[in-house]
Amino acid sequence: MPAKKHAPPARSSHAPARHVVAVGEHGLRIVVVADTHGRPHPESHQHIAALRPDRILHAGDIGDLGVLTSLDTIAPVLAVRGNIDERMNDTPDALTLDLQHDARLLLRVLLVHIGVAGPRLRRDVAALARAEDASLVVCGHSHVPFIGRDKGLGIFNPGSIGPRRFQLPIVFGVIDIDRERASLRHVDCETGQVWAP
Repeated sequence: MPAKKHAPPARSSHAPARHVVAVGEHGLRIVVVADTHGRPHPESHQHIAALRPDRILHAGDIGDLGVLTSLDTIAPVLAVRGNIDERMNDTPDALTLDLQHDARLLLRVLLVHIGVAGPRLRRDVAALARAEDASLVVCGHSHVPFIGRDKGLGIFNPGSIGPRRFQLPIVFGVIDIDRERASLRHVDCETGQVWAP
């Protein structure tokens, strides 16, 4: 029986890759993108660069490694594989990101591609987030921009900067963090302005 066209990649039994990122005295800005499908919106690079991020996260369905190479000219990129990225064997299925100031953990993020079913966190992803002691799950796949909570965990889907699906917006996410708090928002790829539903 042929494999489904959009089946998720086989999940590794290994723990997620772990990265530590220092939050400086003036905070840290992370841009989050997803679902580029090898064709990011032509204005996305300009609007992302204008925000001067310290890091960029890609939540899967990259489509072409050239996308990551281009983003890396703006800021260092961390990425996970999506269900169309089965040939990207060097890209993990999940990663955990520790954002810390000095030795103090400010926020632990779990980055995966498929994290929700509708507005609800998938049970396996919630279990993984708890095992990693993460408080925020960042995911892609649906192309639907979303900020919410479920099962006691924060959820952030940046939406998609790839080809438009249905009437969904073309947006990316921004996480700003300092020693006191983290804030999440979406930015419209076509205008560069803050996007709200």
